[in-house]
Amino acid sequence: MITLVKATLQDIPAMQALVIEEVKEGVILNRSQDEVATHIRSYVLAKEAGRLLGYTALHIHSPRLAEIRSLIVDAQERGRSIGRMMVEYTLKEATLLGVEEDVLVLTYLPAFFEKLGFEEIAKEVIPEHKIWADCIKCMHFPVCNETALVYKL
Repeated sequence: MITLVKATLQDIPAMQALVIEEVKEGVILNRSQDEVATHIRSYVLAKEAGRLLGYTALHIHSPRLAEIRSLIVDAQERGRSIGRMMVEYTLKEATLLGVEEDVLVLTYLPAFFEKLGFEEIAKEVIPEHKIWADCIKCMHFPVCNETALVYKL
């Protein structure tokens, strides 16, 4: 049975091992152990029998805006609705935390998020601090081919 749990510091090595190929391909931003540790409370993990199947993070930008980051599901486990489960969890968490308006995602898989109720937006409306805090670290910056979408809470 798949369970969703909040990450702990002891999960960091498995989290980084799971995402290494996507980081190399430039699909997911590289985050150091220290950066993951600093934001450990943001992460939710999908586990089955103690094995890490995937994870994501909910990052709060402001009272009005949150972001789903670093969504990854083990390649061998895709097709089991694990990604959907984690996104739905983070949307509920955003509501419980009091996010007032939108949950943002930047993705190479817009159809996945559109099925969950996200709508595409122009990247120009993304808050500037997001660009300078994260996007500048990307190997594709400044030519971004990700799609920006939001979920209206």
